[in-house]
Amino acid sequence: MTFSIAARQDGRFGMAVSSSSPAVAARCLHLRPGVGVAASQNVTDPRLGGRLLDRLATHDDAARALREVGVDAVDLEYRQLTALGRTGPPAWFSGERTLGVHGAAAGADAVAAGNMLADAGLPAVLVDAFESATGELEERLLAALRAGLDAGGEEGPVHSAGLAVVADVEWRVTDLRVDWAEDPVDRLAEAVEVWLPQRDDYVRRGLAPATAPSYGVPGDR
Repeated sequence: MTFSIAARQDGRFGMAVSSSSPAVAARCLHLRPGVGVAASQNVTDPRLGGRLLDRLATHDDAARALREVGVDAVDLEYRQLTALGRTGPPAWFSGERTLGVHGAAAGADAVAAGNMLADAGLPAVLVDAFESATGELEERLLAALRAGLDAGGEEGPVHSAGLAVVADVEWRVTDLRVDWAEDPVDRLAEAVEVWLPQRDDYVRRGLAPATAPSYGVPGDR
């Protein structure tokens, strides 16, 4: 019911995801500044994302993190997982009961996975699109998500999408979601277009509010 891509760029980590289910980003996206990014999808167990990040924080080895988390995980055969740390190659796992046509692909700085897909090669399309795209990490992740949708996406229509990025502060510098819509990736793209020019200003509001710009909204004097 889901396809996603996780990636890193210049010390930032990000992930984009889309699904036929509602509110997919609330369950599947797991990011930690300075540590990495992980996804738990298919029949999702959100607990596994945090556990993968804990392991990455300890040793920064994505494949090892997947193995270690798998030792104590319950119902692992239903899970589809990806992980990417600060250095080294990304890693992925698809349990034997992953739904429908499924697959995964990895590049130097990105890993994609999906289930109930129109084509098993779709994750490779996401990775290739990310590697070919330029610009901010958010823009490259969105380009990958669009490429996956254009290549067939899921076997059925998608209804939710999300995109998140962490950088060098303690919170997500980008955290955008479309929880239910007929065109969630287009709606997400609109949100990215609005958000990116203001993203760094909102970081400044957190760190140095006296120097942060005002946007002149009603009531802001």
